[in-house]
Amino acid sequence: MPDPASARAPARSRAAHVWGEVWRVLLAAFAGLVGLLAIAWEYDTGQRVFPPDLWAVDFLVGLCGLPLLLLRRRAPLTIALLLAAASAVSITVVGASAIAAISLATTRRWWAIVGLGVVFNVAGWVYGRTHPPTDGYGPLFDVIAGTLSYALLVWIGAYIGLRREHLQSLRERAETAEREQTSRVAQARSTERARIAREMHDVLAHRMSLVAMHAGALAYRTDLPPEKVAETAGVVQSNAHAALTELREVLGVLRDPSADPVEAGPEAPQPTLEDLDDLLAEARASGVEVHLVRAVGSLDGLAESVSRHAYRIVQEGLTNARKHAPWAPVTVRVEGAPGEGLELRVRNPVRTVGPAREPEPVPPASGLGLLGLAERAELSGGRLVYGQAGGAFVLHAWLPWAS
Repeated sequence: MPDPASARAPARSRAAHVWGEVWRVLLAAFAGLVGLLAIAWEYDTGQRVFPPDLWAVDFLVGLCGLPLLLLRRRAPLTIALLLAAASAVSITVVGASAIAAISLATTRRWWAIVGLGVVFNVAGWVYGRTHPPTDGYGPLFDVIAGTLSYALLVWIGAYIGLRREHLQSLRERAETAEREQTSRVAQARSTERARIAREMHDVLAHRMSLVAMHAGALAYRTDLPPEKVAETAGVVQSNAHAALTELREVLGVLRDPSADPVEAGPEAPQPTLEDLDDLLAEARASGVEVHLVRAVGSLDGLAESVSRHAYRIVQEGLTNARKHAPWAPVTVRVEGAPGEGLELRVRNPVRTVGPAREPEPVPPASGLGLLGLAERAELSGGRLVYGQAGGAFVLHAWLPWAS
């Protein structure tokens, strides 16, 4: 449904255009009549000679000049020249001629303005010769008066043109600023969506991989004793509850009406590398063999954002290892120092040809986990590479650590 305000805007614009043309025509007619009355007064007082057969010509030419004034925007130079030439035989057309000259001067095409000035002054000189004054003023007076009058018209037109260009420049700057603001808002929203997607993926993938692994064990291991089944089901239940709790914490910020949708992000859970031991303990409790090699001392001075990204990288590495090689031990190596950077390696063997194993369920891969890790590393000014090397899958990340 069209916006009523946008529908009213063109109507107001058309009305303003029509009124602008109407008042200009009325002003030109008024100025022409004033000029004609002034010449008539000079004729009555004997100050000017006016051939009797030119009264009707003067009035008719002035009357025909008013419709031509409406065409000045389409052909400003042509209309201005016609009206200026007509002023050689008609004082009534002088108002329309002046407005056409001002309109041409707004374009500031100086070669056209100079050419019109010549015609304007020649027409004034011709009118002065056909309607000579009786007080003795010669042709030089007509030329000087015409030149000064035309210079005033050009100055008015040039000022109007400059003002229009200034207003147009302000409008363009406002529109450009509005477009840039819209683009920044869209970019901020896109960045925020990507950040929320990474956060939700990292939060849920870790928990759901545990759920999928233990639920798959229940589905494929029908020979498990009841107590083992109950224990595994308890692990599934606790991790499902934990996933729901963490999901509520992430979505809680998004649903907070007082939070800025751009600046405010999911504040919890936001673990850092200080919580690495808890993460590894949780992974070991789920049945994964994890070895930690810590070649780093205190984490003091490590930026919180970098520490948070490092935690997520290790978490996603454990999740991928649990999804694709639940039978294999995982080695996590953390090393680095201030000024050198922080290095993270998550390594797990890949399956080679060997003894037959029972089929194991593999959770569906989204393909977004490693992409999200690469984005995290780049956001913090680091880098991340991954792939198979020496019979193992290695996830290697380097993050900056300022000295």
